[in-house]
Amino acid sequence: MAANDEDQQIKELVRRLTTKFPAVGAGTVADIVHDAHRSFDGRPVRDFIPLLVERMAARRLTTAAQ
Repeated sequence: MAANDEDQQIKELVRRLTTKFPAVGAGTVADIVHDAHRSFDGRPVRDFIPLLVERMAARRLTTAAQ
């Protein structure tokens, strides 16, 4: 996956999760998504990173929304 494609998918993920978790706040959603994304820095296989980031972030956001 090209870096630009991955970056675009992460931006879309932030938008989607901001809509799904409005009580958390857009800034917090973006911070959580970007933190999860950074945890995969240096990993050579990038194909599933956006999916894994979404799962990690959604778990943290669910906890934050409660």
